[in-house]
Amino acid sequence: MSADLASPWREFLEELDALLDEPASLHCIGGFAVIVGYGLPRGTNDLDYRAIIPVNLMNKLQDLAGEGSALARKHGLRVQFTGVDCIPESYEDRLVELFPKRFVKLRIFIPDPYDLVLSKLTRNVRRDREDVEFLAKSRNLDAAILKERYVKEMKPLLIGAEDRHDATLAYWIDDYFSKR
Repeated sequence: MSADLASPWREFLEELDALLDEPASLHCIGGFAVIVGYGLPRGTNDLDYRAIIPVNLMNKLQDLAGEGSALARKHGLRVQFTGVDCIPESYEDRLVELFPKRFVKLRIFIPDPYDLVLSKLTRNVRRDREDVEFLAKSRNLDAAILKERYVKEMKPLLIGAEDRHDATLAYWIDDYFSKR
């Protein structure tokens, strides 16, 4: 995990925390999770989240910190709900909390590195592949664990060309994962 929350994310999230009326937990994915959670040396201006608990805070969160909000304009950052549902079924059981007890009302969680890799499978653009390569190598991920999670927890949920997803996973394992 990254050691600390760097500027400007620190100020943005501290201000967001102060604006919240009640506790909120975010399940973050995407570049934010790889950069802030696992130390990828790249920047991002959005915090993608796939879930907020309680869910009734979604509109409030978007008003406070989403695109076009005063907070987003002030810091050049934003939160963004993503409807991405291509993530292993039991990912919630393996969430990792970033910066526990740092905020009063805001709790930020990211998937473990295997689940985060698999969340990038269906889109598979260049930036996603770079993230996968970084996670695989920096976290010394085991291809067998990745493949098992894919088969048991993700493949049954996928819609679309199954053979394309299988081929993408095989390519990633061949190119990014160390041979054990």
